Amino acid sequence: MTFTRPKFRHPDLPPNALGYTRRDYEGALSTLCAGCGHDSISNAIIQACYELPVEPHRVVKMSGIGCSSKTPAYFLGKSHGFNSVHGRMPAIATGANMANRDLLYLGVSGDGDTASIGLGQFTHVVRRNLNMVYIVMNNGCYGLTKGQDSATADRGSTSKKGTPNPFESIDLCELALQIGAGFVARGFSGDKSQLVPLLKAAMSCRGFSLVDVISPCVTFNNTSASTKSYQYVRDHAEATGTVDLVPPRQEIVTDYQDGATQEVTLHDGSVIFLHKEEGSRSITDRRAAIDALESHRAENRILTGILYCMDDGGDTHEMIKTTLQPLNSILQEDLCPGNAALQQLMEGYR
Repeated sequence: MTFTRPKFRHPDLPPNALGYTRRDYEGALSTLCAGCGHDSISNAIIQACYELPVEPHRVVKMSGIGCSSKTPAYFLGKSHGFNSVHGRMPAIATGANMANRDLLYLGVSGDGDTASIGLGQFTHVVRRNLNMVYIVMNNGCYGLTKGQDSATADRGSTSKKGTPNPFESIDLCELALQIGAGFVARGFSGDKSQLVPLLKAAMSCRGFSLVDVISPCVTFNNTSASTKSYQYVRDHAEATGTVDLVPPRQEIVTDYQDGATQEVTLHDGSVIFLHKEEGSRSITDRRAAIDALESHRAENRILTGILYCMDDGGDTHEMIKTTLQPLNSILQEDLCPGNAALQQLMEGYR
């Protein structure tokens, strides 16, 4: 068995404006569970980069630890990549961005990697408005460690073991709005028609862009009472405690109009409600975005689409006034101009 895509070259693959085909933006074959929403997000990233278009070699993929952080292997195989320590992807992305501001930085993380162990780093990369796209594959649980509730699991939602979550959830979109993100959006992994434009918009904005994507875990967050779940029938595996059987399921997809609330029936028969706002609200009003999130949350609805986009302000480089030349291309003679320049500098302090 191989996890490498075949090298077959199809003669009719249409190129984009830069001459690349969609195949040029693909990566290795996924090893995630069949039906995982994360794979849909990976495909949406591929499609967004192809349509925008961007040059694959000018993209940097960053990730931490978790199911979501495996996904950079599954898209943009010709791009730069770095898989960092759990919750520490923002620090690595900051260092790389400081060294070379001319690349497109895509940070891929999960709700545990971002809202728990990585929450401190997440808040600081937001407030510094680092020029990057931060994609959260949000399933409300820890998929690599057998499905414990994450910090984004809604209060009262039922875990794999049947225990309701007693804690308030962290809304990453609302948090990002409060501390200065330049672009905030929320999508659903099963709604490609909305997710691809959201990603394209995020990649086109300067500053920190958060795209929080509800991405149900088909294996562990599997109860009808969870707000971020596809329920998976695993009766035999639970009885023996020795086998995890993940039968393939047809992926759940949806498409609906702006201003509408869509009822989505999951595999187990439970229902979630997704809502797309109409275009009447100003997306440059930070306070209005927070109010909209709170009002829809009170009605048990998940608000999707572009929540906020900053109409002015600068990224980290503009805030701290770094040179326009990428730091990794500055030569030794530029950094150390000699004793005469030092003496001239010292004169200014006398």
